[in-house]
Amino acid sequence: MGDRDDNQRERDPLHGDQRDRHQPQQGQQLGHRARLRTRLLERGGGALADYELLEMLLYGSHARRDTKPIAKTLLKRFGSLAGVLKASDRELRAVEGLGDASLAAFRLTLELAARFTLAEAKGQSVLNSWDKLLAYCRVQLAHEAVENFHLLFLDQKNFLIADERQQRGTVNHTAVYPREVVKRALELNATALILVHNHPSGDPTPSKADIAMTREIKEAAEKLSIQIHDHLIIGKKGHSSFKSLGLL
Repeated sequence: MGDRDDNQRERDPLHGDQRDRHQPQQGQQLGHRARLRTRLLERGGGALADYELLEMLLYGSHARRDTKPIAKTLLKRFGSLAGVLKASDRELRAVEGLGDASLAAFRLTLELAARFTLAEAKGQSVLNSWDKLLAYCRVQLAHEAVENFHLLFLDQKNFLIADERQQRGTVNHTAVYPREVVKRALELNATALILVHNHPSGDPTPSKADIAMTREIKEAAEKLSIQIHDHLIIGKKGHSSFKSLGLL
């Protein structure tokens, strides 16, 4: 058994492998899957436990295998659904029963969630849909293993033009250059910015370096009439807002 065995079974990222040798009685497994699908369709996703959602997500890559043990193992190892979906390929491949098809299902799910929350935040003023913007930022950054610094570019009506990752750093540091921030804003004809980065430690409290860097960007942007609406720090335990903290 192991990863090589799993990759042989998972020959197709969408359909899995019909040769899965790890199967209970087929009739029992099909009946169990049908009951889960019926509960999802009739009562909604809230009627399913976290492990059951993962169990169903793994159906496509395991045609006949009982996926409940794999789902429970994943939650135990990574702590939550978000932890599973944000785990690295290396970490996921270390779990018996996971291969390329399962990883593709997780990546697809996470990307769909990110695009859905982004679509929710677009089409209206970001300042009037703040909760949706925060939801998008959490999906993108809350469970990243290293610091990522994003720029949200806004037009004159505070509609979102683009979200771009400017830098990817280490577990506790990201090098950010105010000149590059302002340069990119001018290229996109943005009149306002929201700065966003994550703290992999989970604690969203701004550091002294975060505060100093924000002041530098604000000073550079204001010289060109570009407004900094906020700087959000995203952590697993929540978020902090420079504006709310009186730091902007």
